Formats: sequence, C-alpha cells, structure tokens
Amino acid sequence: MELELDQAKLYFNVKGNKSNPPLVLWHGAGCSSRMWDVVIQELQRDFYTIAFDIRGAGRSVNYCQDKESYSFERYSEDLNKILDYLDIEKFHLWSMAWGTRAAIAYSSMYPDRVISAVFSDASIGHADVEAQKSGLKEALKEQEKLGIARYEMPQGWNEHLDAESARLSLGAASLFDLNKAFKKISFPFLIMTGDYDPNLTSSRDMINNSDEGELRVLENVGHGSVLQRPDLTLENFLDWHGTK
Repeated sequence: MELELDQAKLYFNVKGNKSNPPLVLWHGAGCSSRMWDVVIQELQRDFYTIAFDIRGAGRSVNYCQDKESYSFERYSEDLNKILDYLDIEKFHLWSMAWGTRAAIAYSSMYPDRVISAVFSDASIGHADVEAQKSGLKEALKEQEKLGIARYEMPQGWNEHLDAESARLSLGAASLFDLNKAFKKISFPFLIMTGDYDPNLTSSRDMINNSDEGELRVLENVGHGSVLQRPDLTLENFLDWHGTK
C-alpha cells in the first residue's frame, strides 16, 4: 500500500486480521520493511502487522531531501499518518538495531499510542559498526559449529528506490537525544540482543536504568538478529507476549 503526502510517498504493508492487536514493525539501517517477511508469516496469526519503509528508504520516496526531512520527528509523523489512515490508535511495536533508536524516539514523543515494545539489538550509545560486523562473523561461526542452518535473507530486504536517499535517512539518529528519550518510556518493553552483538553493553545499561524493561540475551547471535535468527527472535517475541 502507498500513502501520498505533500513531500513524500510512504510504502507500507499490512498482514493478518484487522481484529487482531496491531503490531508496527520498524526496520533497521540499510534495510527495508521486507526484512520482516520471514517472521510476518507467523506474526499474522496473532497480530495485524504493519511494516513500513521510512521516507527515503525501501519503496518510500522523499521528494524534499533537505536535512529536516530526514529526522525521527518526521518519521514519527509519517508513521502516525499511516496509523491514522488505517484507523489505528494504539499498537504494539517491534524494532531492530537502528530502527530501535527510531522507535525509542517515537515512543518518547507519542507514549500514549504504544502499548508495548520489543527492541531488538538495542543501543542508545555509539554505534561501533566494525565491532558489529566482527561479532556477527563470530556468531555465524558458532552457529555453524552447532549445526544451526543459516537463513536466507528475504528478497528485497536491503533494496531501495534511491540508494543515496536511503543513506541520508540514517543521519536522523545523530540529531536526537536518545538518552533523554529512553527515560520517558513507561510502558512494558523487552530488549533482545545477541551475546555477540556489541550493542549488548548498551542494552544492559538501558535495563539497569529502567523499571519497566526486561532483557533477554540471545545465545550465539550477532548484530542483525531478526535477519540472522528469525526463528529465535520470533520465539522470544511470542513467548514474551504470551502467544507462543
């Protein structure tokens, strides 16, 4: 589905019965909403899923590529327009990595709309991309030793209509005070981060500074957990929601 705005065209995909609880899926850096394709197959049994591409990434288009148009504030407004179009007031949330930064920002601005959240690969600190890559390699080696089959990436998980626009869209994270935003979260949430993901340090700090959250450490998992182990992340997501 597509929603045309004055300065953007937003792409989103809905699955499941609309009578089920709404679940918004927020993609990670360099990804599109297609990164959720594997888990959506199971999620749609219990949830009404809404996977969307932020403006400028995936199949969403940003017609006005000024700095202000690439911001968590603008992405949050865009999501609200999608939700209003679908007549959804409150929803559950699942995000991954960079998408978790965006989801935390949204949650601080519109806390009354979020029922609960699962933040995968969560960090509000400095993103060490090289450490993420290194940890992922080590995690995959361990999985291979254990005989865990590697999942194929969903088709189109990292495809964008405009590669430069998709790159620019990531700059929003540096413009937002995530420490301040995280302190505003008062709804129940789960953080899921792999033991080979350097983001785990920040994930633990986040939990230690919150009365609402729970942490689950995923064994032998690196950065990009939903793409890497959709089976394990889905199992923990459903277990936490009590729908397993």
